[in-house]
Amino acid sequence: MKKSKKAEAKHLSRRRFLNNAIVAAAGAMIVPRHVLGGRGFVAPSDKLLVAGVGVGGKGKSDIAKFYESGKAEIAFLCDVDKRMIGASVESFPKAKFYTDWRELFEKESKNFDAVSVSTPDHNHAVIAMGAMQLGKHVYVQKPLTHDIYEARVLTEAAKRYKVVTQMGNQGASGDGVRQLQEWYNAGIIGDVHEVKIWTNRPIWPQGIPWPPKANVPAELNWDLWLGTAQYRDYVDKLIPGSWRGWWDYGTGALGDLGCHLIEAPFRVLNLKYALDVQASVSSVYVDWGKRGYFPDTPPPSSHATLTFPKTDKTNGPVIMHWMDGGIKPERPAELGPDELFGDGNSGILFIGSKGKMMASEYAANPRLLPTSKMNEVKVKQTIARVPGSAEGHYAQWVEGAIAGYGNKELSSSFDLAGPLTEAVLMANLAIRVADIPKLRASGKGYDYPGSNTKLLWDYQNMKITNYDEANQFVKRDYRQGWTLGV
Repeated sequence: MKKSKKAEAKHLSRRRFLNNAIVAAAGAMIVPRHVLGGRGFVAPSDKLLVAGVGVGGKGKSDIAKFYESGKAEIAFLCDVDKRMIGASVESFPKAKFYTDWRELFEKESKNFDAVSVSTPDHNHAVIAMGAMQLGKHVYVQKPLTHDIYEARVLTEAAKRYKVVTQMGNQGASGDGVRQLQEWYNAGIIGDVHEVKIWTNRPIWPQGIPWPPKANVPAELNWDLWLGTAQYRDYVDKLIPGSWRGWWDYGTGALGDLGCHLIEAPFRVLNLKYALDVQASVSSVYVDWGKRGYFPDTPPPSSHATLTFPKTDKTNGPVIMHWMDGGIKPERPAELGPDELFGDGNSGILFIGSKGKMMASEYAANPRLLPTSKMNEVKVKQTIARVPGSAEGHYAQWVEGAIAGYGNKELSSSFDLAGPLTEAVLMANLAIRVADIPKLRASGKGYDYPGSNTKLLWDYQNMKITNYDEANQFVKRDYRQGWTLGV
């Protein structure tokens, strides 16, 4: 069926959108404020004008935190689902509302300085890239992107467009990770060669078949919500949170908590790109002796293992274990039988040559093991704390954007958040590969060869070198009409 002109307009390509927006901005002689005044330029109002894209749920709290810094104004609200925006509209009644972020960028680019992106994972990259190409500073919820390729592209783009960036893993600004750094740098636990990370997530359904079609709510623009994802009929209970458990839109438990938990080892040990990854996943049985295969969704639980090369903070490679769905590592012998392991639901355990240290989600509540060491070991504070700790993550970005590119260090700028996100997505890649069945040569039953394979990673070329089937998950195909514009 031929699309109407109105429908065609809604599907304008990303490249066409960007060309129009840039031409419009150039015609009005509008440039980013840090370019107008040079580094350190502050607008007369001393306020950062923020456009929020995705302003329900986490997006609502993000823009509220920017405003609470006292240095930001929320100028625009944008969301495809009007059921989600009530509180944000009430909090910021002067902010102009849009449904389509492309229309917002095209019409209002001269009227805001920065963009907050808090949509489902599959649309993070196109929105953030569109904003950066207009010279706007960006704050993007975790994980930074849905795909490894997108993370690499955004990391490079942030430097090219010289914009101030931050990912929404607020624990990166917390005191806990800095305490862990100071202990490690002081040699308290020796050289770390292994890290174990775990979470009870997912808390949404996974390992299930795609539900039946349902009627699209009148308040939801389903086509815009899908964005880059291939078209599917709307289903109930996908929004607001269960989309995380579908590969087309979310990135499972890793995408939800990986950037909160893996960030501490990345910072403490100065990790960057993995050498290899492997995974095992839980089975889902649809009948006695019959394993189900549901490729649209992550498994209910999984265990991924990444190897990182030696860094300037380690004497050799580092093995990192990720466990989700309630799987936990063995309790360390140094932990008392009744002491809390992590925070009960999630945790981080550093295993060193001279001892161990542990933390909770967001790297909060760092502890040396045995915990009696906490009363014995005193290490001088050598790393500056972020004002407000984890809650200061938002104001840090606002102040960095006002100061201009390169003038303020941020806790999770894309040069840090990009490689971190790639590690999260590398683990997901192995989980997806481990769950792909192949019919046995006998024609009876299935094997899962990916679950028995260590995937070797060429990080420069973003390619698995020994199992080509895995490379389909490095970069996905966008729906027609959508592109990163690079």
